Amino acid sequence: LRIFIMGINEWRDEHEWPLARTDWQKWYLHSGGSANSVMGNGVLSPQELSDQQPDSYIYDPQFPVQTIGGNNCCSPDIVAWGPYDQRPVEARNDVLCYTSAPLEEDLEVTGPITLVLYASTDGLDTDWTAKLSDVSPDGYSKNLCAGIIRARFREGFEEPVLLTPNEVYRYEIDVSVTGNVFKRGNRIRVDVSSSNFPRFDRNMNTGNDPGTDTEMRVARQTIYHAREYPSHILLPVIPSR
Repeated sequence: LRIFIMGINEWRDEHEWPLARTDWQKWYLHSGGSANSVMGNGVLSPQELSDQQPDSYIYDPQFPVQTIGGNNCCSPDIVAWGPYDQRPVEARNDVLCYTSAPLEEDLEVTGPITLVLYASTDGLDTDWTAKLSDVSPDGYSKNLCAGIIRARFREGFEEPVLLTPNEVYRYEIDVSVTGNVFKRGNRIRVDVSSSNFPRFDRNMNTGNDPGTDTEMRVARQTIYHAREYPSHILLPVIPSR
C-alpha cells in the first residue's frame, strides 16, 4: 500500500488501512454561539466541551454553498478539481467555521475522517456537510476532504426516515480520507454547512421525494456542542517516528 502524504509531499509504503499505529483523537467544535463564517468565534480543540451556546444559520436551497475544488467528477470545466482556497465560501454566514490554534509542532493526519454532529432543523429533512482544511499562516484555507449526509438516510439507505422538526439528532458524516501533515504554525479547520453544490445535489428541505420535488423550503439549522451533545471530528493522528 503506497500513500502520498500532502504537506511534506512524500510517498510512503504501509501495510494496512487504517494504519495500525493510528492515534484516534477527538477534536471538539467550540464556539460562543456565533461560528458563522471565518470571521466568527468557532474553535476546534481537543479540549472537552463545557456547556456552550449552539450555532445556527439559515440554509436556502435557492442559494447553496458553492463547490470550490475537491474530489469531483467528471469535468474540471464544470467543477474545478483538487485543492483550492476555501475562503470565498468561508465568508458566508451559512458556513460554520471551527479553527484550531496554530500548531506548535507538525501533526500528521492520515486515514478516514468522521464528523460526529449533533444538530436539529425545523423541517422534515435536510443535509449536513463537512469539510476539513489546512490553514496556512497567511490564511490560505486548503481543502483536504469533504462529505455529506442526508438526514432521512441517517439510519441507512434501505428505509428513509424523516425527522421530527427541532429535535436534536446525532449524525456521523463520512468526510472521506486524507493523508496530510499540518505543518507547525498551520491551523486545522472544519467547515459545517448544509450544501456543497454542484458536487452534491441540493436538499430542498421539504421531506418530499428528492427525485421529483419542485418545491424549495428555507431551513433553520442548529448545531450543538455541549456535554450532552459533544460534536467532534475524529482525526486519525499518526505519531511521529
